[in-house]
Amino acid sequence: MSDKLPPALRATPLANEGGFLHLFKRGFSFAVDGPGNRLAYHMRGCNFRCPWCANPECFLPFEGAGTPVEEILKEAEQAKLLFIGGGGVTFTGGEPTCQFGALREALGGLKALGIHTCVESNASHPELPELFPLVDLLILDCKHYDDAQHRRWTGRGNGPVLENIKKAAQATVAAGAGINLLVRVPLVGGVNASEKDAAAFAALFRDLGEFPVEVLRYHEFGKPKWALQGLEYAMRAADVSPAQAKRFEDILAAPAAQTPSTDRRQCG
Repeated sequence: MSDKLPPALRATPLANEGGFLHLFKRGFSFAVDGPGNRLAYHMRGCNFRCPWCANPECFLPFEGAGTPVEEILKEAEQAKLLFIGGGGVTFTGGEPTCQFGALREALGGLKALGIHTCVESNASHPELPELFPLVDLLILDCKHYDDAQHRRWTGRGNGPVLENIKKAAQATVAAGAGINLLVRVPLVGGVNASEKDAAAFAALFRDLGEFPVEVLRYHEFGKPKWALQGLEYAMRAADVSPAQAKRFEDILAAPAAQTPSTDRRQCG
């Protein structure tokens, strides 16, 4: 899908420079970007091009010097009393690891301040495990179990994604590790939402390790933003009903012996 975008909006290279964070939004959210009341920093850049993306403004090239990491740390420290309900700071996007060096620097500073840290990522960065000691909650997307379909819909294969999920699952059970892992499946009609898909995800996750899985139903909250970027919103008939999502979740949660055969027809 990414080859249909203007050159300036194609996949952002994975960068490792530090010192500054390039953001397109920042502010408080409650129980949305992790537990409790949190400061959420939405970072520019993404190496995926999912056509249902809710934040296509993250595709835009970096502009200006960005926000100094020191400013982020000062802001978070001043807000500590507001981090109720297990809150803290979340880095989301876009894809935060596209600014890997600055992200690592910010996470290290927050940990030193005793602030709960959360990262929401597409799990594709090859150096993601370096961040595990600095992250209290790691939320990783798994958009498709099939490499070819993953590449079709995001522009990249799922090999690094699955490897990083497996490593994160192992880190959660390692002695002395403090990381918590949540895997999310964005459920998109016509992409990954059938009973066959659910069974394939279930088999994959059993192979990767033990971790909670959250299913997020497709929405079009970001659709108007595509037009603002001069882009066509290409998704059609992608809605997933509550009943279909519930069936998907039931299949994921079922013991292996009760998982439907992968040749079953789509939910409907």
